Amino acid sequence: MNLQDDTAIAIAKIVAAYDDGELDEEETLAEIEDVREIVLSEVGINDEEKLILVDGVQTSLVCVFFAAEEYVANGPAEDGTVGDYLSAAADAEAEEDLDAALGYAAQAGTLIIDGEELDMTVAEDLEYGLVTEWINGLDSLQSAMSDPEVVEEDE
Repeated sequence: MNLQDDTAIAIAKIVAAYDDGELDEEETLAEIEDVREIVLSEVGINDEEKLILVDGVQTSLVCVFFAAEEYVANGPAEDGTVGDYLSAAADAEAEEDLDAALGYAAQAGTLIIDGEELDMTVAEDLEYGLVTEWINGLDSLQSAMSDPEVVEEDE
């Protein structure tokens, strides 16, 4: 789980640097891509239980990367709440439209980056699947974005 939290912290720091004008859009997207390549790379673990755990963490972080990229490219979503977008993501997943589901979840993530709250009760009524995994990643992102120590410069 440290991988998930550490990755969310890294993304929060990158986005904060972008918001502060320390990085331009191109540099920010390149930084996010660098982290994505490292975190989502295939791991050489022979223990199947550990591999399943790492895969779950990687899956939860996919939405975090897309949300950060969407936030940098287009800003926060404008036409709904975090809950609205996650409900739309769950509906799209139920219809097996995973690209749309990821898009909606990423829009929710842009709002989280912008300071809106993710109410984890939204996940309670959902059937376990990709959207619930992505919500888990967004929860880590919210923690990273809301903790001021996380985005402070290293001393």
